[in-house]
Amino acid sequence: MSDAVWILGITMTKFGKHADKDVIDLAAEAALGALADGGVSMTDIGVLAAGNLMGGGAPTGQLIQKQIGQTGIPVFNVSNACATGATALRTTIMAIKAGECDMGLAVGVEKLAGAGLLAGGSAKTDGNHWTPRGRYGSVAGVDGRIGTDTMPGTFAQIGMEYGHRYGGASFELFARISEKNHAHSTLNPLAAYTKAMSLEQIMGDVMIAYPNTRPMCSANCDGAAAAVVVSDAKLKTLSAEQRRRAVKVAASVLTSDPWEEACQILPNVNTLTRNAARQAYEQAGVGPEDLDLVELHDCFATAELVHYDNLMLCPEGGAVDFFNSGAPWRDGSTPVNVSGGLQSKGHPIAATGIANIWEICHHLRGEAGPRQIEGARVGLAHVIGLGSACGVHILERSAA
Repeated sequence: MSDAVWILGITMTKFGKHADKDVIDLAAEAALGALADGGVSMTDIGVLAAGNLMGGGAPTGQLIQKQIGQTGIPVFNVSNACATGATALRTTIMAIKAGECDMGLAVGVEKLAGAGLLAGGSAKTDGNHWTPRGRYGSVAGVDGRIGTDTMPGTFAQIGMEYGHRYGGASFELFARISEKNHAHSTLNPLAAYTKAMSLEQIMGDVMIAYPNTRPMCSANCDGAAAAVVVSDAKLKTLSAEQRRRAVKVAASVLTSDPWEEACQILPNVNTLTRNAARQAYEQAGVGPEDLDLVELHDCFATAELVHYDNLMLCPEGGAVDFFNSGAPWRDGSTPVNVSGGLQSKGHPIAATGIANIWEICHHLRGEAGPRQIEGARVGLAHVIGLGSACGVHILERSAA
């Protein structure tokens, strides 16, 4: 018996400002949309995993059930930094592979419009006293003394480090990455921003943390995404149309930071991403050269550059040449962030991991409209959250 798992239904809400909807409203909208897309109902679902990062420990999954149907199934409430949505999906996949059920629902939702820069640290004092405690306290951030704890500053440093190591990563090059993503967004009606921006506009905008100006930063917004996942055996009992639209999960990987001799304060987003990519390619039996499109975690333009390398879309140290070749544009050899990426589509944290997969699924189904990558058969979705957690999923078009 095959242990393959398939995405049967998937949806995302419009990303942006939803002043008239709360977290549960958005999550319920996405969940019901995914069920309808898959042609199933809540009574078919055997497990629910709900991702929400900023909810303060609320039982999001149970609250979603109160709107879409309470059936007594197990609920997992997931929080895993920016990889929260991908972790929720992986939770349902693991439940199905374990044989506990044959169909599951994963939801990711966040209300982040107006959240600012999501600074990770708190104010530090210079008093003559010791405050940090425990293992984490001894390596806690030192914002304002050494480096920064804010996301824009951290990822600015990550991009600049890559440039210092390999060369060629200029302010203009990072702005051109953002120019690409804003151009791609004009074809995505569900993106928070759908306006093309010139290189001059991007470089001349407000500087947030050099070399990232405002348009080069991910957009905090409201949104939700959900996916229905089904076992191979169950899929075989469904209609021909359901089988035709199902997307195979060829690989599902989640990694965290390995031990390495390194600074325990400054984050390393590279090693765990490269480890996740390597495992995913091995699971799926494909290589980077087989990918027809990629949705990667471009929380900042600087992040997109380093992840070209981490996902092995180019030789080590070759990210600048990869971008300059035109490969990651929609009409290039390896289209990256055809959705507009987090810089345009938006980044409601817990929803992003499933929303990236939504984009890949639509191309593999041939349902992406004017931004369709023709003949797409294999795609990769990637997210990373500082702390750190990295999720990589490789998806394949159905042969049905």
